[in-house]
Amino acid sequence: MSEGIIIIRKGREKPIIQQHPWIFSGAIEAVRGGPTPGDIVTVTDHKGAFLARGYWNPKSQIQVRILTWQDEPITGGWWRKMLKRAIKGRDRYIYLHTRDTAVRLVNAENDFLPGLVVDRYGDWLVLQALTLGIERHKTMLAELLMELLAPAGIYERSDVDVRGKEGLSPVSGVLAGQPPASLLAIIENDFTLQVDIVGGHKTGYYLDQRANRALLKEVCLEKAASDTQLQQLCVLNLFSYTGGFGLYALGGGAEWVVNVDASREALELAEANFELNRFSPDRAEFIQADVFDYLHDQAAQGALYDVIVCDPPKFAHNAGQVERAARGYKDLNLNCFKLVKPGGYLMTFSCSGAVSADLFQKIVFGALADSGRQAQIVRHLAQAEDHPVALTFPEGAYLKGLLLRVY
Repeated sequence: MSEGIIIIRKGREKPIIQQHPWIFSGAIEAVRGGPTPGDIVTVTDHKGAFLARGYWNPKSQIQVRILTWQDEPITGGWWRKMLKRAIKGRDRYIYLHTRDTAVRLVNAENDFLPGLVVDRYGDWLVLQALTLGIERHKTMLAELLMELLAPAGIYERSDVDVRGKEGLSPVSGVLAGQPPASLLAIIENDFTLQVDIVGGHKTGYYLDQRANRALLKEVCLEKAASDTQLQQLCVLNLFSYTGGFGLYALGGGAEWVVNVDASREALELAEANFELNRFSPDRAEFIQADVFDYLHDQAAQGALYDVIVCDPPKFAHNAGQVERAARGYKDLNLNCFKLVKPGGYLMTFSCSGAVSADLFQKIVFGALADSGRQAQIVRHLAQAEDHPVALTFPEGAYLKGLLLRVY
């Protein structure tokens, strides 16, 4: 069977020419050559001129995900070349963090490998196949990664909801090499953390927040050194998961950190991570609670904190959920503003790709206005540099945040 051809409607070529990696169903005029779902296809304009090459899935709203804008074959050698390029792109990051043992190596569309995520945790790799095209190639990709990096093993964490949009079921398990231990120890910025790559969130840990955790440590150090009225630096870590932000706060001189999360298992691992880094147990509290309820209760009690970190899970999975998500973000930030001591800091985030950075800032502004407080933006926050964003794919900038000084 000849290679499938996807013909683009007249006037719909511009995003493809500008190297956006997604082609939606509405842009397609016709499909020729009888490709099967997951096949590599050639994309042409309505006159037959070559535009791109990618993989096809008629079950998805995004019917073609582009792999290359060059008229070149997509062979095993091509995949190997692109994996090597993505890994090489982390050389500077690895050089700057020579002791770190966890890093994102492939960031899907942002590394021009749509649907593929690869994270390294010590001697193991975790692979996510988010799309049908990557699902079809994942065994070959695992073999190439074993060849290029020689890890002890590769574990698959394709147990994510987004696969449903591709007509795929969740999958997890060993793809190559040895199975991982139930917990793996990683080093990040001189902290040691245990990570559950089999059952933890995402691929086991929130690698994208590495730089912001380091910034929190700096904020705590600066606050402790400059505030002559400060008696005890208290930090509230909301949606704390396994305690990463809380660890950095203690490393920055915080005397007391309250970690709040709905998951008992996550909090138990957080407590183990605090002990692993030799922080006294009387410097931290681990509270299992609904964060919204906890904040309302704390505000009613008049509690105050020097620094608050608010890093909630994704509230909006698509554009239709943005309005509801905005209400959630506003409620969270309104109560956070009520709990920050004058001159203290709020570090607040959204990881919802459907919520733009501009909209998120407007939501936080609305919360501030309702709180009656004043605040300054000290820094705009984003994902760590091992999570690069392709300039032609603004959707890749999913994580946005604000470091605010509150009065």
